[in-house]
Amino acid sequence: VQLQAFGGGLVQAGGSLRLSCAASGRTFSRYTMGWFRQSPGKEREFVAAISWSGGSTYYGDSVKGRFTISRDNAKNTVYLQMNSLKPEDTAVYYCAADRTNRVTGWGTDDMNYWGKGTQVTVSS
Repeated sequence: VQLQAFGGGLVQAGGSLRLSCAASGRTFSRYTMGWFRQSPGKEREFVAAISWSGGSTYYGDSVKGRFTISRDNAKNTVYLQMNSLKPEDTAVYYCAADRTNRVTGWGTDDMNYWGKGTQVTVSS
């Protein structure tokens, strides 16, 4: 599967942004999808994951309650709605995919397929 993330940009603190990740292929609904992020000088961080059907989701502690992951299997797309953004959310955001149907326990390099990132910058 090939992944392309888009929707990043510059936003003020407290604002919102929605990222999208479009996937190629006919079996999108059989991939767990995830979002990760990396800031300069920091390790890659898990943000969120969503199961094949979208029925299960899981979030990193730093974004819980502010970010929402969702998917549209008919459109081969996964989304990350980001609300109440903070300057510390500034990072390159990556979408990733894996055939294993689970949402927890994902290390930062575990998923098999990765897209190019999209930059999110939150100004204070």
